[in-house]
Amino acid sequence: MSSQVSIAQLDKQIAQLYQCKHLSEAEIKILCEKAKEILGQESNVQPVRAPVTICGDIHGQFNDLLELFKIGGKPPETNYLFTGDYVDRGYSSVESVSLLFALKVRFPDRITLTRGNHESRTTTQVYGFYDESVRKYGNANVWKYFTEVFDYLPLTALVEGKIFSLHGGLSPSLDTLDNIRQLDRVQEIPQEGPMCDLLWSDPDNISGWRHSPRGAGFIFGQEISEQFNHTNDLTKIARAHQLAMDGYLETHDKNVVTIFSAPNYCYRCGNLAAIMEVDEHMRTTLLQFDQAPQQEIDTIEKKRVPDYFL
Repeated sequence: MSSQVSIAQLDKQIAQLYQCKHLSEAEIKILCEKAKEILGQESNVQPVRAPVTICGDIHGQFNDLLELFKIGGKPPETNYLFTGDYVDRGYSSVESVSLLFALKVRFPDRITLTRGNHESRTTTQVYGFYDESVRKYGNANVWKYFTEVFDYLPLTALVEGKIFSLHGGLSPSLDTLDNIRQLDRVQEIPQEGPMCDLLWSDPDNISGWRHSPRGAGFIFGQEISEQFNHTNDLTKIARAHQLAMDGYLETHDKNVVTIFSAPNYCYRCGNLAAIMEVDEHMRTTLLQFDQAPQQEIDTIEKKRVPDYFL
């Protein structure tokens, strides 16, 4: 560990965060510096060992993140791979991303964090993380520290060379994992191009490629994912990014699985959430879970619902 933060200090901070109490601005600054150092050493296609549990969007729903750890086991007993969208929309983005970063710094080999389309300066200024940071700290510094770290998050991960995991989907300009390894990821998410596609694209029941109705990335058909898996000797693509009412959705003849880990998304969608366990023999099990009994929305004064929930 670097002298900047001791294991004892980190353990104390993690215990505080588990109670949904945010760290001081000074503590966040040091945590983010350390996280940047660790993430900067990782690859665009970060290798991950099995067993591991793969998770989808969290979106600042802190109590539901604790529920996820109840179902899947607390780190470091369970190895985790989170596929992005830690912030925005939920009321506790600051605590959610702080806890995940603190766990990453404390147990770097036990938790893998990749980037989602919401780990971006432009998106977080619209969908809540910026406003929440300013409300909780009185200025935008904490938002700035976190968004600087977002630039260092790996774009994708690869479990035992076989399960390719990322937030969004494929790109017409990337045929191989080596193409992805060669991208320069340390930047704000571009509005188009291969890096944008990895974080924004979705599988669909179409043939070939089409521009995404989201306004960024593409939608792609089954023959695209089959070809990508064949070319790269993969068994499956595990991704997030799309609300699945059952918490997960298997598509493209099981070549692709969508995992969504924010139950009752935006505190009103009524969906289940899921995580996918991959055992040491690479067998996969999808576990569903419901929202935590206590929701942030219950404990926050009922204000006018901000536009980013609508």
